[in-house]
Amino acid sequence: MTAAIIIGGILLLVVISVAGIYNSLVTLRNRYKNSFSQIDVQLKRRYDLIPNLVDTAKGYMKHERETLEAVINARNSALSASQKASGNPGDPAAMKDLASAEALLSGTLGRLFALAESYPDLKANENMLQLQEELTSTENRIAFARQAFNDSVTTYNIACEKFPHTILAGMFNFSQAQLLESTETPEERKVPKVSF
Repeated sequence: MTAAIIIGGILLLVVISVAGIYNSLVTLRNRYKNSFSQIDVQLKRRYDLIPNLVDTAKGYMKHERETLEAVINARNSALSASQKASGNPGDPAAMKDLASAEALLSGTLGRLFALAESYPDLKANENMLQLQEELTSTENRIAFARQAFNDSVTTYNIACEKFPHTILAGMFNFSQAQLLESTETPEERKVPKVSF
């Protein structure tokens, strides 16, 4: 009878431990997914601002159609990559595609702002100034949200690698999540001059 109570107690402790580890992994996975949703909100805001920016610039930059179309195409690619990543945050392929699309969008926006310097009336346009300020604010929010996401992913990945978590992570398909890293070269990482 005493042996049965001891074995029962040990089994109860094992079950409680397994449940605790499983629940902590679920919590950490949901935290990084929530962190990605914060990035997603800011990216959508950014994607909504870009058509207004292009429309404002269009009236002044009639001869720069190729650049304006490149910005819209890059925006659409980034939006598509963002939607794919939203479906499975942390997926390595989705995160890589999103990072690449965002780098392309940043590059085309940088070219747009560089060209806008050649148009004094556009630089003085109040609507353009407001859009530029909103875009800058959104870029800062994206950077903070990306940092929070990467912190959450790192915490989750560390938990998946620790013993005994790693055993349960493998058993219950808790796979490593991918950080949202920049694919830009050091030259591309230079902040474009966006003064109007």
